[in-house]
Amino acid sequence: MSRIIRVASAQMGPIAKSESRAQVMTRLLDLMNEAKSRGAELVVFPELALTTFFPRWVIDDEAELDSYYEAAMPNNETAPLFDAAKRLGIGFYIGYAELILENGHKRRFNTSILVDRAGNITGKYRKVHLPGHAEPQPGRAHQHLEKRYFEPGNLGFPVWRAFGGVMGMCICNDRRWPETYRVMGLQGVDMVMLGYNTPYDHTGHGDIDALTNFHNHLSMQAGAYQNATWVVGTAKCGVEEGSKMLAQSAIIAPSGEIVAMASTIGDEVITAAADLDIGKRYRETIFDFSRHREPEAYRLIVERKGAIPPPETA
Repeated sequence: MSRIIRVASAQMGPIAKSESRAQVMTRLLDLMNEAKSRGAELVVFPELALTTFFPRWVIDDEAELDSYYEAAMPNNETAPLFDAAKRLGIGFYIGYAELILENGHKRRFNTSILVDRAGNITGKYRKVHLPGHAEPQPGRAHQHLEKRYFEPGNLGFPVWRAFGGVMGMCICNDRRWPETYRVMGLQGVDMVMLGYNTPYDHTGHGDIDALTNFHNHLSMQAGAYQNATWVVGTAKCGVEEGSKMLAQSAIIAPSGEIVAMASTIGDEVITAAADLDIGKRYRETIFDFSRHREPEAYRLIVERKGAIPPPETA
């Protein structure tokens, strides 16, 4: 018997710096209601879905910086989303900036949570692969200062049993790194949810940045296929405070095929009926790790790293 979950990707257009949490919450609730009207049991929102992408600026004022973070989840401003999830019977993934106080020190993470259909938090993930810089770079129209405003995630890549399968999370730049998917794949993940805020000028090299759309789908499709998992990638996109950001949110099958993709650069819901047992078939054949994967060979390669002499020159 197939394990089918109706999943939605809830792409968001730009969030202005001046937009309040209440205004953003109205948009999120509209997207959640649309997803539910299409029969979705789970909706995936973007990275930093509650605010504009603030790492594009140098922010020296501590109070201003703190205003972009959530010290608790849910809180008074985000509670309506949890209430709606419970009322509608729909789960969700959402990314946000997390601020915690630990031993008298502030710690900041780029975080996502998974919430079940009863409105309860099932899992939390903190972004591991932080892109960009810690210090502003000269000559850039928009900075990318995630290393300034966040610590690398300290929770690893866990998975959770929820929604009839094994669920995993990652965020934005994590999608480019094969170990992100592989660590979850080794735990039997059925679906990886990820939100992203990806500007078209993120490297500063025109030849690379021109391939942003291609690289986005390439990394998610490869991760899905090589780890026999569904991948749901959701963008915050459009022109946000002058920065042009990638759209093309997509739902990708374990075959690596895109089964649904957003066609706009604004708020948009796409859905798919995800049969989690498709991944099982791949894990029992091509990607049967227990039969075909050779970790001992990898260990030997790592041990020999640096021991192989360079090629002789003529």
